[in-house]
Amino acid sequence: MNKDQKNEVIELLKGKFSQYNNFYITNTESLSVAQVNTLRKECFNKNVEMKVAKNTLIKKALESLDAEKYAGVFDALNGVTALMFSDSPKEPALIISSFRKANNKLEKPVLKAAFVADEIFVGDNQLKALTEIKTKNELIGEVIGLLQSPAKRVIAALLEKGKNEGGEVVAAEAPAAE
Repeated sequence: MNKDQKNEVIELLKGKFSQYNNFYITNTESLSVAQVNTLRKECFNKNVEMKVAKNTLIKKALESLDAEKYAGVFDALNGVTALMFSDSPKEPALIISSFRKANNKLEKPVLKAAFVADEIFVGDNQLKALTEIKTKNELIGEVIGLLQSPAKRVIAALLEKGKNEGGEVVAAEAPAAE
């Protein structure tokens, strides 16, 4: 790989790191070609981009963006490295977990590190925690549910009180238009 090709890869990686708030650094060493292809297909189906690159080029791309921000992931850049880029903070973790289960509890790919919304998770032992992260839409749904809950209880109590006092609840009619 000549210098121009390396610079091209670095620029491509910088674009990906800038585009996505979440990326995972994994080790896919010792996976067969068929297994890697299956993993890539699963990533494609779940809108996760998977890229393989040299560790030095990944490090240079991250350093040129913000060396301090990404310093925690530099130790994970060793061995065979595959990057998984995603808009969802937990989708790559779910893919890794399901891939392992589908392949007879295979221990690969190994999560070396993850950068999720400015937080760094290092080590394969973080995979379970990453699968349980709530997405923005899930959190919004929970908040809406919590906000609706008291209103539903008030309405139910009013309806119950109306039944107890008058025997029947009658819907209010709109005044007739003149």
